[in-house]
Amino acid sequence: MLKIGIVGLGDIAQVHIQAIDDNPEAQLVAVCDENELFKNKVPHAHFYKDLNEMLDSEALDCVHICLPHYLHLSATTTCVEKGVHVLQEKPLAINAKEGLELVKLERKYPEIKIGICFQNRYNDTFQTLQQIVESGKHGNIIGVKGLVTWFRPEAYYTEKPWRGKMDTAGGGVLINQAIHTLDLMQLLCGKISSIKGNVSQLLDYDIEVEDTAAAHIEFENKANGMFFATNASIGNSSVELQVIFENEKFTIKDNILTRVNEDGYKIQVIEDAKAPKTKSYYGPSHGKLINQFYDCIHYDTQNYVHADDALASIAMIDAIQMSSESNHTVTFASD
Repeated sequence: MLKIGIVGLGDIAQVHIQAIDDNPEAQLVAVCDENELFKNKVPHAHFYKDLNEMLDSEALDCVHICLPHYLHLSATTTCVEKGVHVLQEKPLAINAKEGLELVKLERKYPEIKIGICFQNRYNDTFQTLQQIVESGKHGNIIGVKGLVTWFRPEAYYTEKPWRGKMDTAGGGVLINQAIHTLDLMQLLCGKISSIKGNVSQLLDYDIEVEDTAAAHIEFENKANGMFFATNASIGNSSVELQVIFENEKFTIKDNILTRVNEDGYKIQVIEDAKAPKTKSYYGPSHGKLINQFYDCIHYDTQNYVHADDALASIAMIDAIQMSSESNHTVTFASD
């Protein structure tokens, strides 16, 4: 039985708590948050206000990091240096420079696992699409398109002010919502050669971070990517991810993978499982990711999202922000 702790008891922690409680091989024994109002939120676990105290008092196998972005590096480092495996919510860090510190940390402590929560990689629709791409049956990818059109009210930022500041969030819609879509785009198309992007604020909120972003991405395999994300839309629409081959397109939208042939005929390929009773945009696959990470701890295997796997999406976000500031294309170094 794995003994589990959580630090940070905000919205996303509730998804983790449910997944832990549903796993018969894991037990949530301790939680930590500086806000004492959360003390009775998880009555079956010991409550702490200090991470070090929790780590020193409990014999934990794994800690879930569900903290604001700017605390990811320090909290994960603290756990790893005390010999505890970490499953950390996205993003890896607030920028690629800090993210690289976690990559180095994982290499320094190879016996300790640092998993990053990119749960959409585990959706049935995406895994099927990835298999289609890797099979080569439809030829080379010409392009990939990612669209995220959501809405966040001003209260989203005022209720949790860290979300609206660059030094605590690292960005807005890019790093908080659309990072999952960027992650999937680069998984499908591989290494990036260049990005030209733009970020802006369309809503008149008192925040530092962008609510809208667009980018053109060139991949080393000669595929082109078109990406658009906003938190200034009219409500929340389904994320759309499309891969274009020479004669066919495959699109994930509304949790369904659809194939469209050259004649325009649509065929449903597969549909995702229904999401648990949480916010729909969290998706259905947190439980899959968490269960697989626990299996990797049990059997000392490596089939999880490592820190260096999660670095690519942060590098993409940095590049979009840099390109917007300079109005120039950002070129990626090739290996």
